Amino acid sequence: MLTAIGLMSGTSLDGVDVALIETDGERIAAFGPAGYRAYSGEERDLLRQALADAAGMTARTARPGVLARAEAMVTEAHAQAVRDFLRDHALAAADIAVVGFHGQTVLHRPEQRLTVQIGDGERLAKELGIAVVYDLRAADVATGGQGAPLVPVYHRALVAGLERAEPTVVVNIGGVANITYIDGDTLIACDTGPGNALLDDFMLRATGEAVDRDGRAAARGHVHEGWIARALDRPFFALPPPKSLDRNDFAALSVADMSVDDGAATLTAFTAASIARIGSMLPKPPARWIVVGGGASNPTLMQMLAARLAPATVARGSDLGWSGDAVEAQAFAYLAARSLKGLPLTVPGTTGVPRPTTGGVLARP
Repeated sequence: MLTAIGLMSGTSLDGVDVALIETDGERIAAFGPAGYRAYSGEERDLLRQALADAAGMTARTARPGVLARAEAMVTEAHAQAVRDFLRDHALAAADIAVVGFHGQTVLHRPEQRLTVQIGDGERLAKELGIAVVYDLRAADVATGGQGAPLVPVYHRALVAGLERAEPTVVVNIGGVANITYIDGDTLIACDTGPGNALLDDFMLRATGEAVDRDGRAAARGHVHEGWIARALDRPFFALPPPKSLDRNDFAALSVADMSVDDGAATLTAFTAASIARIGSMLPKPPARWIVVGGGASNPTLMQMLAARLAPATVARGSDLGWSGDAVEAQAFAYLAARSLKGLPLTVPGTTGVPRPTTGGVLARP
């Protein structure tokens, strides 16, 4: 078994999640502690500018505008997150076999065989004195896959530990929402649409706050179902899995003419509706949906999901003993272990890659 640390900085741009697991790249032997290093307001602003400056990229290695500065910031923030985590849990670099480093996605255009995650894996390995596996999406995209979502193989390992065997969907709600459908040997995954990104961006513009904390604004608001119906007419939502999104693919959708509460309610309901819509594209009706990621902490979103997914059960991963906020970071620890062993990270049903494909680049300290 390997002791692995996973790092995730998601499309919500909130900060760096850190998690430790014991794994051989197939089974999960033990869950370790988790940690978090928030981005400051200035760091989030830099990342937002990096997203804008990346929009016209055609080469993965280009760093136009502020991207070089943002990459240095992301790398140092992750190094600091790991150093603090090791200190807080009385661990040494020698205790850790590998770090799985996702980096920060600034552009995802798989139809152009282009995906860009900033973060210097070689530098991170040297700063930490620990082997780092990074650039985990590139091999999948280079061979024709969507490059996302990457976490389904980890979701499968989690669900394998549950008692009941039945069609299960794991829903991960970060900036973008994605699902993993698991039924025996059948593994299907895709992005479903916006997760928290549209809502977070709207709240930041409208109120100066980066989130709708506890879904309070959405709970007070009125859902504009006509707006949701029009938004769901976009071609992406009619495509079957596998499919993936860039964080800003739906940025043109606006609720600026609504009140803050109505806008929050409508965008939250849009996330729930786009997740529910994927159910009809799956081989069997799922019996249960398990929600992880930041969206699981939004009670209004959870209530909307339960209403739209009934009669299936809807539960938080934390209700099952999973570390809901740390699942993605744990997944990148798991993927790093799989990469070291040459095991597949993606399969045709998860990203559309032609054959099971491993990935990642190993940086040694």
